[in-house]
Amino acid sequence: MIRINFVMLGETLSQYLFVVFLSPLFTGIFSKFKSRIESKKGPSIFQPYYDIFKLFRKETLIPEGSGILFRYVPYAAFAVYSLISLIVPVLITVPVFFTASADFLGAAILFSLAAFLKMSAAMNSGSNFSAMGTSRIISFNFLAEGALITVFFGVSLITATNNPYTTHSFLSTNLLQNFSLVHIFSTLAFFMLFLYETGKIPLQSEGLPELGMIDSGLNFEYSGKLLAINRWTSHMKQYLLGSIFLNVFFVPWGLFSTYPLFLLDFPVMFLKWMLLIFIVIVIETTLAKLRLFKVLDYLATAFTFSVLFLIFSEVIV
Repeated sequence: MIRINFVMLGETLSQYLFVVFLSPLFTGIFSKFKSRIESKKGPSIFQPYYDIFKLFRKETLIPEGSGILFRYVPYAAFAVYSLISLIVPVLITVPVFFTASADFLGAAILFSLAAFLKMSAAMNSGSNFSAMGTSRIISFNFLAEGALITVFFGVSLITATNNPYTTHSFLSTNLLQNFSLVHIFSTLAFFMLFLYETGKIPLQSEGLPELGMIDSGLNFEYSGKLLAINRWTSHMKQYLLGSIFLNVFFVPWGLFSTYPLFLLDFPVMFLKWMLLIFIVIVIETTLAKLRLFKVLDYLATAFTFSVLFLIFSEVIV
């Protein structure tokens, strides 16, 4: 007889629905606050929702000569990010259903898989602009993906486990460990990767100008429902990376793991994201965009931090 743990089921649904339905909100809040800092009125914080709903109502056009990957990869990428949302502690601090599907290293590989699928779909569109954006991402991602996997692998060495929930519990209960040299290097490396993966200045990758068409190149040929899903997955990716940074590296405190106190995790995560948005806005409004060829230097620095983190975790811990 199958017995269902309804508390765990509620925690699972809460975490998944929070990631799926509220991730666009944080994008809207970021755009609104940044516009205010720049003395502009800015769009509504719900503008990402309006854009997604508008695109769902529009006709989907399939480029002539595109293949099956172009049509179905948006759904596959959405599924990959949905699985990641149940593996890492992005809201609930205790394991939920599907947590055992993968560990930290598995989550890093899933992020890489989603990126690979999106690049394959862009190449499958037959567009020269998409091919240009894909070739640039490939030239950068060998450092970015390497740093991401190295950071996740190094974090597991701190607690001798790849379980992200155990790592979060260890860091949230051992205050001094968060100020160790090992943890500082890992935090810097992951934050630099967060800025790159989400296309924030100094590595802004959105826009139609040729030198800025990196992430935009992947969606250049998409329209209608497929473009809506791609944008939705981008919001989910941003939330997942940002929440991993907040809950594992930067501010691992404040979340509850027992019923019904875990309901307080919703406002706590909202406040944590306000802090992250403030930090990113300060960076975006004080730094200039890097030239394209400087992106490799930036990622090489992040990779160096991740390698140093890996070395120190073996030498010091």
